[in-house]
Amino acid sequence: MLEVPLSWQLAKIAASVSMVLGLGVIAVRVSPRVAGLLAGYPLGTALALFFIGLEISPLYAAQSAVHTLAGFTATMALGAGYWLCGRTPGMRGVLLGTCGGLAAWFAVSLVLAQFDFTRLSGTLVTLCAIVVFSLLFRRIPDSVASARAPFSWRALFARALLATAIIFVITTLAHWVPTAWAGTLAAFPITMLPFLLILHLSQGPAPTATVIKHYPMGLGSLWSYALCVSYTYDAWGLVPGTLAGFLVATLWLLGWMKLQRWWSARRLKARPGV
Repeated sequence: MLEVPLSWQLAKIAASVSMVLGLGVIAVRVSPRVAGLLAGYPLGTALALFFIGLEISPLYAAQSAVHTLAGFTATMALGAGYWLCGRTPGMRGVLLGTCGGLAAWFAVSLVLAQFDFTRLSGTLVTLCAIVVFSLLFRRIPDSVASARAPFSWRALFARALLATAIIFVITTLAHWVPTAWAGTLAAFPITMLPFLLILHLSQGPAPTATVIKHYPMGLGSLWSYALCVSYTYDAWGLVPGTLAGFLVATLWLLGWMKLQRWWSARRLKARPGV
């Protein structure tokens, strides 16, 4: 295992905190629905794969990204476990939801780790999972987060501690585990889980469930990022490969949001009397 420079460790902290805070601002100032879609943007996954490539090798990160394509299934399972177990407000709901979510994630990850995925098979597994979980989450009602006070130092510290701990665990384990597990770990909701916990504590289970509901349909951006860097990391290097991945992911997200607006407008016109 290579010694990781202090500057890289500090970069992990800064990136993790800024991502979690950004999602929190969106949820309160815009809506949990939009935050759920953006939770599917390659924030935590990009951070994990980038530092895996930086600390180990770009080739190892590219190979891990292939397994990340299937690992998003475990992430959706975490959301389902959290939703099913964390339906009560307060710390009790947070703890039950976290335990249920982590148990679901680990169980699905154990199954995924038994297979040697290709880009095609990993994509097909996640596409099937998106359909299944979208149907499962369909009956969750949309809820809007209420206005809240600006972030406190306590909330800032909690986000920093949890997000940093998760990214440090993932990038450290990547030095010791096969690429199958490293890729699955990279798909772990590094930024979404701390965001869910804080949102649950401050707003209750309803807005939290709304974020979980819309998460699967936002995964196209994550999928396109992982697929892109699986090709570009080893061929182009980490920085150009990361930029290419974000470009592809952004184009996907913009196209998806445009399609949603078109579909909503079409449904509105189809209503009687409109």
